[in-house]
Amino acid sequence: MRTVTSLPHEVEEIEHLWIPMSDGTRLAARLWRPVSAQDEPVPGILELIPYRRRDLTAQRDSIHHPYMAGYGYACLRVDLRGSGDSEGVLEDEYLEQELADAEDVLAWLADQPWCNGRTAMMGISWGGFNALQVAARRPPSLGAIVTVCSTDDRYTDDVHYMGGCLLTDNLSWASTMFAYNSCPPDPAIVGERWLEMWHQRLDGSGLWLEEWLRHQRRDDYWRHGSIIENYASVQVPVFAVSGWADGYSNSVFRLLAGLQVPTRGLIGPWSHKYPHLGQPGPAIGFLQEMVAWWDHWLKDATDNGAMDGPALTIWMQDAAPPATTYEDRPGRWVGEPSWPSDRIVDTTYPLELYRILQPGDSASSPASTVQSPLSVGQFAGKWCSYNAPPDMPYDQREEDGGSLVFNSVELDETLEVLGAPVADLEVSVDQPVAQLIVRLSEVAPDGAATRVSYGVRNLNHHRGDHQPALLEPGRRYRVRVPLNGMAQSFPPGHRLRLSVSTSYWPVVWPAPEPVNLTVYPDSSSLVLPVRPVGVDQGETPPSFGEPEGAPPLAVDQIEAGEQDWRVSRNMVDLSGELEVVKDLGVVHFPGIDLTVRRSANERYRFVGNDFNSVRGETVWEMGFSRGDWQTHATTRTVLTSSPTHFHVYAEQDAWLGAERVHSQTWSRSIPRDHI
Repeated sequence: MRTVTSLPHEVEEIEHLWIPMSDGTRLAARLWRPVSAQDEPVPGILELIPYRRRDLTAQRDSIHHPYMAGYGYACLRVDLRGSGDSEGVLEDEYLEQELADAEDVLAWLADQPWCNGRTAMMGISWGGFNALQVAARRPPSLGAIVTVCSTDDRYTDDVHYMGGCLLTDNLSWASTMFAYNSCPPDPAIVGERWLEMWHQRLDGSGLWLEEWLRHQRRDDYWRHGSIIENYASVQVPVFAVSGWADGYSNSVFRLLAGLQVPTRGLIGPWSHKYPHLGQPGPAIGFLQEMVAWWDHWLKDATDNGAMDGPALTIWMQDAAPPATTYEDRPGRWVGEPSWPSDRIVDTTYPLELYRILQPGDSASSPASTVQSPLSVGQFAGKWCSYNAPPDMPYDQREEDGGSLVFNSVELDETLEVLGAPVADLEVSVDQPVAQLIVRLSEVAPDGAATRVSYGVRNLNHHRGDHQPALLEPGRRYRVRVPLNGMAQSFPPGHRLRLSVSTSYWPVVWPAPEPVNLTVYPDSSSLVLPVRPVGVDQGETPPSFGEPEGAPPLAVDQIEAGEQDWRVSRNMVDLSGELEVVKDLGVVHFPGIDLTVRRSANERYRFVGNDFNSVRGETVWEMGFSRGDWQTHATTRTVLTSSPTHFHVYAEQDAWLGAERVHSQTWSRSIPRDHI
């Protein structure tokens, strides 16, 4: 990334300010604005997230907020209520209180003498979520949003559940917030009240995992904050962004199709990152794109090109060998003038035993049955790549031995796919609760198989995600399994592979019992959204500038961290384990003389084919110190299950120096709801 030190406006930073909420609670904020804004007010841009603006996101914030301020914007980075240095307690994601606070902040921002009354929201992940949700509430000053790596549907397309199946990222994410909610505010900002505020958080934030497990079907809990329930509620322009290695690319397609406002979509090769910091590469000049977007919608620069070009710009990925991390993903930028696109043709590929046929072919084929071992999924990577290598899927031959596999013939010409494939299957099972996992891979001439998309489906949701029902063993069911959206160019000489399994641990929590799944190929098919090769010839391909940003905040690495991903099997007791280590070491922020340490360890275990043996465990440690002030907190969360219940055990401990000032444990059992 190119560091930019000369910008159109001189920027001043206000390191800390308080913003009052309607109920008297104060939120902590940092502000960057043009020096000239006192005399020439500018639009305001809000990013509202719970990840601690003074330390844990300070370096990232320093790259993009001063940059946008240098182009004439007042950029406000606010800690959510109960996070960072803000007052109050954070009790869950996207609660009514959070969204009401966002409206209060926007009203405060619009009313400042250095703001001209026009505002916007931006953010990645949590900040992208609440930008969409606040837009649906129509605060009067809000003029546009940029939402990165977010979703319009909190149930079917978020970290908690996928296709009605429980994601283990639900445990991982709950554990992350469990740790963050255990962090103290900074006495340098809040003064002597810091210990009282810390205890309020430790005592009041609660065990979010328990709450999320009590909502296993699509209910009002998940409908809240899901703008898919009413796209018409959003009345401001939306710039929606994600990456193929991210968990949230599907929402970009839906937002383009569903919103009734000017909408721009961008999907690159990236993981859960802003595109100017995008990995795998290539990263792009995303801050320039955002400035153009803000100029267009907040400064009425109608001829600046922000809305020129395709509605959807995507990275069409070329073939690549399977790898758990990529520095760059080969491919090219292509665009579609609208979405859905008239240029995409849904093409049906019939199935027969172990084969994907050509469109129009037919064959009589016997049924085939599979019962997948719990080891299928050990090489699947994370549901969402957070670019904590190696967290992307490895060679799918490691998984296919426990799956029912259908292969195409070698392609004799290039095949390009853009959109969401669908596995249209007729199946039966021998258990009343079952799940189905479908993977689409590209198979190279040497046999290496790279996963390009996948989908999962809780078969008990055949009547809908809101009303699951037990299955009738032996009965045939028609199941359509949408796979994640994709853009892939399959070259001649390569093959397509469709792999079907009954488990995918630890991406999704297994069914209560092993399941025999029978697939009837005669009445099953793979539907691919085919983009004609050469359709963009004569068009100017989308292009982006070099990644730019303001100089990043200086941070000293005191102790090196460790990131690791270990798959192991014990051939004595037949146990297996995936261990994920994310230790960021110890860093020092010289500007505020603060030392921070942060580490996480995740373990996902099973024994043989005992579905009651699956166990997820996460341990976090967070520490903050300055001179004699030394604090740290540890959290531990364990999730297991029986055929009828999920079992949660959690620990939370906090220390001031060598004294433990807080200790709490939880033990909960939550009934399984057709899952």
